[in-house]
Amino acid sequence: QVQLVESGGGLVQVGDSLRLSCVASGRTFSTYAMGWFRQGPGKEREFVAAITWSGGTTVYANSVKGRFTISRDKAKNTVWLQMNLLKPEDTAVYYCADQRYSGSLSRPRDYNYWGQGTQVTVSS
Repeated sequence: QVQLVESGGGLVQVGDSLRLSCVASGRTFSTYAMGWFRQGPGKEREFVAAITWSGGTTVYANSVKGRFTISRDKAKNTVWLQMNLLKPEDTAVYYCADQRYSGSLSRPRDYNYWGQGTQVTVSS
């Protein structure tokens, strides 16, 4: 009953920046946290960043810490991922996800709704 739509991906060069957006619609009032995950070529989906909806507590994967920033606007039902100093290893399809209960913020299986994904390609 929750729909998530990501946007903002694209083709960039090493060191560039991108900002991804995710807009949620439906029964968003039940959200506990929103997260960003990514899936690179031939790899499993991995955790990138998450933020609790009520308190705004954030957590990041070590691989993106210091480069990426997650934020949210509760009134607009929107979450962003600001990505700076992009590297080729950041190339992936990026997904936003909605967690409806207090589970592990970094575990994909603890999220209940997923967007369609947006492609980020970083060329060297």
